[in-house]
Amino acid sequence: MTAPTDVSDVIVIGAGIVGCAIARALAGTNLAVTLVEARADVGDGTSKANTALLHTGYDATPGTLESRLVARGYDLLGEYAEQTGIPVERTGALLVAWTQEELNALPALKEKAEQNFYHRCEIVDADEVYRRVPDLGSGVLGGLTVPGESIICTWTTNLALATDAVARGARLMRGARVTGATVGDDHTTLQTTRGEVSGRWVINAAGLGADYVDNEFGRDRFTVIPRRGELLVFDKLTRPMVPCIVLAVPSSRGKGVLVSPTIYGNVMVGPTSENLEDRSATGTSEDGLEFLVSKGRALMPSLFDEEITATYAGLRAATEHDDYLIDVDARSRYVLVGGIRSTGLTSGMAIAEYVTGLLGEAGLDVAERPDLPPAPTMPNLGEAFVRPYQDAERIAADPEYGRIVCFCERVTAGEIRDAFTSVVPPADLDGLRRRTRVMNGRCQGFYCGAHTAALLDANGASR
Repeated sequence: MTAPTDVSDVIVIGAGIVGCAIARALAGTNLAVTLVEARADVGDGTSKANTALLHTGYDATPGTLESRLVARGYDLLGEYAEQTGIPVERTGALLVAWTQEELNALPALKEKAEQNFYHRCEIVDADEVYRRVPDLGSGVLGGLTVPGESIICTWTTNLALATDAVARGARLMRGARVTGATVGDDHTTLQTTRGEVSGRWVINAAGLGADYVDNEFGRDRFTVIPRRGELLVFDKLTRPMVPCIVLAVPSSRGKGVLVSPTIYGNVMVGPTSENLEDRSATGTSEDGLEFLVSKGRALMPSLFDEEITATYAGLRAATEHDDYLIDVDARSRYVLVGGIRSTGLTSGMAIAEYVTGLLGEAGLDVAERPDLPPAPTMPNLGEAFVRPYQDAERIAADPEYGRIVCFCERVTAGEIRDAFTSVVPPADLDGLRRRTRVMNGRCQGFYCGAHTAALLDANGASR
């Protein structure tokens, strides 16, 4: 077929954390990169709703690609967070054993961590568990510490990577769902809901839709199984009760649920794990609520005397395989990045590094160019760090940072203005929420929702 006049060197499908990390890495070379996203905003799929842990990889299956990339990604994302201001709290985690079976499993879990080259876990007795988390329910027999586990803002991570990719020269196309692919001799043309886009190479990081895209390239090697995880979010008054991430010890009954602080100052309990057929089923369920309340109350009864301010659900792109599916087809100039699941938050930058290396082996020039712009400085959404409404010097320079719009989350007019004028502005209210925390608090937008919607309309975004 005749080559179109505008052909990117690489098209990345999917602007979740993994896709944005890949686009950022490749945009740091001399390659022309296009990042295509089906939804109206980056990070609006699997990446927006998870447990938001920066994961050491202590419990990954040793020897797998996932275990290697999670460990590498932990270091890469930790460094990148410091550069860009992505909020991270190094809370550590504690696996709590409630039964003899779980207590007996702790030495094997410690050994597994060491096989994954994580050597900081320690087995502790019940007294030490209660010293660390006094509000746990009665009956604890012991625990395993994982000091490196941390909480992070998944929203800011995704946005930072997307912002960096665009600043480096990547073209971002939102609202462009891929509906077909035509592979030619020297380039591939993707049919999307925003028209055709062509590239010499295509990288499939489409998450929940990765198997559909794979089929367009003549492959039938996996099926995405949407796995719903529901979570409960508690009021900020509960945060002192949960000083670290509290994990269940995997047993014959399953992995159990976690109780964790969040970067926004709340506490969450979850997730459930339910395989579905509907890839858009992000609604919560009565059964999910009852399950989390029953499991959570057994872990920390006093927590459930406090207010639940929100429930939400996310879908993980599980597959029938036990490891990441990353494969290069040089003949079709096609790369599959599938089956990443929830660990993609931590491993995303390592996946990007790995894929870049594979493309180099396939003959692309992936040398980093010397004129890269500085990493972006992201707005802080973390409750443990100074936010604009607390910064007297910033307010004196610009009073809009002292004018609060959302009183539950203390979001200011200056932050909302900055979101609209950013490199990757929001397209709707959910996108604005992920950039500022507006409407994310106790009232869930009851008081500020109408005003926020008016601001969205005034700034030309469509809901």
